[in-house]
Amino acid sequence: MTEIEQAERELIEEFQFLDNWMDRYQYLIDLGKQLPAFPEEWRTEQYRLHGCQSQVWLRTEPHGDRLQFQAVSDSAIVSGLIALLMRVYNGRRAMEIVDTPPTFIAAIGLDEHLSPTRSNGLRAMIRAIRDAAAAVPAVS
Repeated sequence: MTEIEQAERELIEEFQFLDNWMDRYQYLIDLGKQLPAFPEEWRTEQYRLHGCQSQVWLRTEPHGDRLQFQAVSDSAIVSGLIALLMRVYNGRRAMEIVDTPPTFIAAIGLDEHLSPTRSNGLRAMIRAIRDAAAAVPAVS
């Protein structure tokens, strides 16, 4: 099992303990509040992610064959989605990011319970992470 698959499994198990979607949304919000600080100097157009209704800034940086990223949003639920993505993808091997589809989204039920604009934003964040991983020299 890959690191990403293990992280996905752990998230799926956590969400299974939550009884309803109000609890799951609250859990997402709580996760978002725990995001590491995002420096103000990175809140620029260079790192702004387009395709999200909310303001989202995403900074990716390769470290060898692994990809580190930080992100922030002005939306509480989107911040929670960022926290999920960080748990799954941050610090992982670029090749693993490219080769492993995000199955946790459907398994948790995000694909059915997010608004269309939040779903578009989530897809845009995943696409940006996967594109950054594909650009790492060992992957391309």
